Amino acid sequence: MNRQQRLVLTIAVLASFVAFLDGSVINVALPAISDELGGGLTVQQWVVDAYLITLGSLILLAGSLSDVVGRILILRIGLIGFGVTSVLCAVSPTPELLIVSRGLQGVAGALLVPSSLALILSSFRGAAQAKAIGQWTAWTSSAFLAGPLLGGLFVDYLSWRWVFAINVVPIAVTVWLLIVLGQRDTRVAGSRIDFLGAALCVLGLGGPVFALIEQANYGWGSPAVYLPFTLGLACFAGFLWRQRVAAQPLMPLSLFTVRNFWVGNLATVLVYGALSLGGFVLVLFLQQVAGFPATLAALALLPMTILNIALSSSFGTFAGKFGPRRFMAAGPIIAGLGYLLMLGAGEDLNYWTQILPGVLLFGLGLSITVAPLTSAILGSISPAQSGIGSAINNAVSRVAGLIAIALAGVIVGESFDVDGFHRGLIVTAVLLILGGIVSALGIRDSRPATPPHDPRPVPAEPRSAEPQP
Repeated sequence: MNRQQRLVLTIAVLASFVAFLDGSVINVALPAISDELGGGLTVQQWVVDAYLITLGSLILLAGSLSDVVGRILILRIGLIGFGVTSVLCAVSPTPELLIVSRGLQGVAGALLVPSSLALILSSFRGAAQAKAIGQWTAWTSSAFLAGPLLGGLFVDYLSWRWVFAINVVPIAVTVWLLIVLGQRDTRVAGSRIDFLGAALCVLGLGGPVFALIEQANYGWGSPAVYLPFTLGLACFAGFLWRQRVAAQPLMPLSLFTVRNFWVGNLATVLVYGALSLGGFVLVLFLQQVAGFPATLAALALLPMTILNIALSSSFGTFAGKFGPRRFMAAGPIIAGLGYLLMLGAGEDLNYWTQILPGVLLFGLGLSITVAPLTSAILGSISPAQSGIGSAINNAVSRVAGLIAIALAGVIVGESFDVDGFHRGLIVTAVLLILGGIVSALGIRDSRPATPPHDPRPVPAEPRSAEPQP
């Protein structure tokens, strides 16, 4: 790996790190937020899902914006916007303002993830690309898992508001490294942005999620619930229709004719939905039922982070050498068994015997899964389509988490207790095991001979990127 490639990988990791970090750091702060601002489980769900709605629905738009104005510029705008909205979250005096700020933070985050991964895909080739994806996956997934530890320290010793201040330093460093990189931006002549498709996507996700969260307050028979649910589904159907007829769609449906791409994204729905739901219920159980302070609740999950950092890069390399199928099949099933091991946990909790074995098994399964999953999906399409491919997969993973959190109230009940926790564990385990089964039946280790046609204009490779043989 040469200097330019090391710099690209560092920028990609840092840019994605803050977006992933804010997706998980919030979990341990939720009890403290509801204690100070009020609102109970509904506010807790909205603080998480407001971020995921805009992040998941606008990631696709980021690919078009990168074509029109340039990848580096979009990455820089996303970093600055993320910093500003993080400050707004930190100073929010009401739950309503916090929820709005979280939504705006998701808008900025949507610009970061696909652009950062696209930098890697344009600068690495072959086995070196698979290894770089593994390293990116390890560190960004570790941000997702290490977030609760950092958040717990801030909540216990300072304030929940400081969990958003974590972003300032990595954002400043990444903006400076972009200047050092000096990579020339590329723009695609004739590229257009499908604003109608983006609007339909946001409404199509936001309406049903609003209904799923608020049904606990109003009931399914209320117009405030069934109208946004119905209209949201209609908008999402309109979004799919728009992608079929648009000259330059946000989500080219032709990509889903590739077996590994559609199967990999189906596995992503199951695995990442499980990750969001499992992390949400586990952290709330440790604090609100078992009585752990925020820092100890976060430390309880630290073994996952250590295993992910230590093993993900290696499994990314193995997937590049042997193919992703066996890893994508075994990893989620092992992770699901880890959650089932936690079913013995109750109010009189013994962490060492009732939680830790499941955490370790889950961490191992997750480490086996994440890098091969990314490699399978992006390795199945042409390099020219890698940017939109990564954007689609990231959108799918965020939407899966969004829906899982929206359903959390239905799964665990209005009053979070041991029985609700156990229901959350079972649903999480079932989703993970189904992800493994889908991968075992559907994933193929060989690449397709001919990639599908992508109606989007093909961007040129950045001139300053040094290819890896």
